[in-house]
Amino acid sequence: MRNLLLACCFVLTGAAQAQQATDSVAPETATKGQLFSENAEILAALQSKADGRPVISENWMIAAANPLAVKAGAEILRKGGSAADAMVAVQSVLGLVEPQSSGLGGGAFLVWYDAASGALTTLDGRETAPLAATPTLFQDDDGEPLAFFDAVVGGRSVGTPGTPALMAEAHRRWGRSPWPSLLKSAIELAENGFAVTPRLAGMVAHDAERLSRFAATADYFLPNGTPVQAGELLQNQAYADTLRIFAEQGADGFYTGPVAADIIRTVATATGNPGVLSQMDMAIYQILERAPVCVTYRAHDVCGMGPPSSGALTVGQILGLLEGYDLAAMGPDDVDSWRLIGDASRLAFADRGRYMADSDFVPMPTKGLVDPAYLAQRAELLDRDTALTEIAPGTPEFDHALNWADDEAIELPSTSHISIVDGYGNVLSMTTTVENAFGSRLMTRGFILNNELTDFSFRSHRDGIPIANRIEPGKRPRSSMAPTIVMKDGAPVLAIGSPGGSRIIGYVATSIIAWLDWGMDVQQAVAIPHAINRFGTFDLEEETVAAGLQGPLEDMGFKVKIHGLNSGLHAISIGEFLAGGADPRREGIALGE
Repeated sequence: MRNLLLACCFVLTGAAQAQQATDSVAPETATKGQLFSENAEILAALQSKADGRPVISENWMIAAANPLAVKAGAEILRKGGSAADAMVAVQSVLGLVEPQSSGLGGGAFLVWYDAASGALTTLDGRETAPLAATPTLFQDDDGEPLAFFDAVVGGRSVGTPGTPALMAEAHRRWGRSPWPSLLKSAIELAENGFAVTPRLAGMVAHDAERLSRFAATADYFLPNGTPVQAGELLQNQAYADTLRIFAEQGADGFYTGPVAADIIRTVATATGNPGVLSQMDMAIYQILERAPVCVTYRAHDVCGMGPPSSGALTVGQILGLLEGYDLAAMGPDDVDSWRLIGDASRLAFADRGRYMADSDFVPMPTKGLVDPAYLAQRAELLDRDTALTEIAPGTPEFDHALNWADDEAIELPSTSHISIVDGYGNVLSMTTTVENAFGSRLMTRGFILNNELTDFSFRSHRDGIPIANRIEPGKRPRSSMAPTIVMKDGAPVLAIGSPGGSRIIGYVATSIIAWLDWGMDVQQAVAIPHAINRFGTFDLEEETVAAGLQGPLEDMGFKVKIHGLNSGLHAISIGEFLAGGADPRREGIALGE
């Protein structure tokens, strides 16, 4: 089985189906097809991915979800730009060519290693709930939670976007290139047009009914009532105009003035489902610097974004629970490796559902959740030969008294991940999102608006006990995004992250295990067939060797479901040389030189 795992052969069909009622909608539909490119460098990178080989370079490396976006970032790095500069170029192009996943109307988390100082910084660009939000925003007249898409489609679900402010703040801190130059590629592509990829075309066709509900969205994605087709040239002058304002005025040009006014108008006038976003919400939005969350695993420090992201905490808990088990000796062929990984994940997700939320609004046992003594005690539950029959949250150490009810948020981000190492040794890992595919389905000024507020729990209380991740004015919804930088002896050795809803956590954790424990290179690690367990049922990736685990796992007492699992991992390993890996399940590439 190990040889087959290393071969990592996939058929990119099907859609991810979640295991809980609260995770019942796939974040993105899997698609297949060839990308359209005549660029030799892009074609070589695509071939490297198809062959299962990492891209190798000496000076810099970038891995992201679309070749045009990667090319835009590479041009910045070649001219001496920093990883922060390249990220701005990449994100601005992704918002054009991959609008279902991220863009100016969404939010992001960024992890940064600064080569000059050796410091690790995390920036929170998550969307915020409007000041006018109430606890019943996602409940019907009887106080019951709305159906997911009844909440999503329209203005009700739109939070204050954070991505433009994060782009500007990263450039202010770490940029080396003139700000307007970073948006040039996206402006030219928007005006001249880009070839619609098979993925975008497939997702538009899949979501055509919802995209048709609002005129601006329908006019762009469904001209004359017909979904855009793969290979078709698509232009977006409105987006180019917005980027020009952004280039000239910076973040102020987005959060004030005509752009902000159009966002607020679009949200407030969404037919049948208006929202409550205001000019004040836009004007007061801020990027927050957070303390990184780090967990030691195999003499490495695995570091990422703390609350309101649950990503670093839950990835850290999974790895911490497994620290005492010799996964390297067991290897990926041993079903017991997957039993341990699966049940460690279930234990971590139980704590996630009970305790994790925006720590600016609710007290959280952040240190207690990743305390080695607590994890060692929880890991004793794994000392068995069969699946755990019951899973419950643990009791991490608190520095205060607290009682939370379990969360039931429906988190299904349509997301993208960017990993960059620049020529100065700086490392960036950033995960960026609009939440569900095409967000709220509202479009203004050439970009999609998020539906991030549906990452809050639709209920505010359970049996009279408050839910930590309930909606509150100004609060940031919990996320599973897990941009990660792995450190060894104070230096970065791996940058990694993925889209994929709450499965992001499992995708990132198992790829780190594949790289650290099983000796896979980054391309093998991001392509490893998925076996993910969050809530009790093992999700096994269809048409891969992972599906062969079904019988052995069922014999251990697990429920199993085989279906498509649509990650989008992008990773760079850092050592004597740089090695870049791009998930074969999506359209991204790695480039370097």
